[in-house]
Amino acid sequence: MHIGSFELPNRLFVAPMAGVTDRPFRQLCKRLGAGYAVSEMITSRRDLWNSLKTARRANHEGEGAPIAVQIAGTDAQMMGEAAAYNIDRGAQIIDINMGCPAKKVCNKWAGSALMQDEALALSIVEAVVAACAPRGVPVTLKMRTGWCQQHKNAVSIARAAEAAGVSLLTVHGRTREQGYRGAAEYDTIAAVKAAVRVPVVANGDITSPRKAAAVLAATGADAIMIGRAAQGRPWIFGDVAHFLATGAERPTPRTQLVKQWLVEHLHDHYSLYDEYIGVRTARKHIGWAVRSLPGGEAFRARMNTLQSCAEQIAALTDFFDQLSLHHEHLPPCDDAALTQHAEAA
Repeated sequence: MHIGSFELPNRLFVAPMAGVTDRPFRQLCKRLGAGYAVSEMITSRRDLWNSLKTARRANHEGEGAPIAVQIAGTDAQMMGEAAAYNIDRGAQIIDINMGCPAKKVCNKWAGSALMQDEALALSIVEAVVAACAPRGVPVTLKMRTGWCQQHKNAVSIARAAEAAGVSLLTVHGRTREQGYRGAAEYDTIAAVKAAVRVPVVANGDITSPRKAAAVLAATGADAIMIGRAAQGRPWIFGDVAHFLATGAERPTPRTQLVKQWLVEHLHDHYSLYDEYIGVRTARKHIGWAVRSLPGGEAFRARMNTLQSCAEQIAALTDFFDQLSLHHEHLPPCDDAALTQHAEAA
């Protein structure tokens, strides 16, 4: 699996998710089996580049190559400038956001709203490629199947983006109108794959190793991208890799090992944020990790009252130590529970 000159260790990608895929989470997913991860989206607005929020999103300290940064915006020139800005700060691959369904993004005609205006979308792709190509930086594009059921134009945008120089395409199997509701469909992803020669990545509702294999078979995609199913279960990438290699599902990880992963992730998380922000943003990661475990809901409620990093670490350690007395391996989470979490997220 290649993106430009970069050879990836496998074809399992971490989806860019605002407020989730910061540097510590990306590194955790890569450590546990992901071959590639894309950053949270960074705005193309120059006036926000010096904000603390953008600085944290653009933090790649200690992150292994390739470093992929997603940018979002509506103005072609600004998007080209944003690409160059992020390359100067370490980005080795630039991803264009044409898939975000959030209202605050789409109301400004960014994200998946760009799919309503193919001419504007293409001008943005051309500007970003023009900024990246002289520096040898590949450009990728993430999009949806279209704006709505009556206007699915992923194939036409994919062809135009490939002609403009995009190196890889990711398609989420829903329209913007759907948001994250209903089931993702894969026929459109298969149609995109058949229409272009660059690698195509399938995204949407991949919650288990068996589903990953089924989506690869149904779409012919070169890779899969997992987002919400990795929240609280970042070892899903290793699970999928094992299943694709052997055809068998591996046991759930040992409870004490999960504790070790989560505690190390929390320390990395705190190092990126100050204590006040770090404690509050860590709550969601902890909540996702315990949501389906015995006593998880009560523990999550208690966790939300803790005010310091030390208290969080101590509470999490104690929770998993108690859990390990009865469960050497983490209790399995069924697909229905994962789907319910994905819909809630």
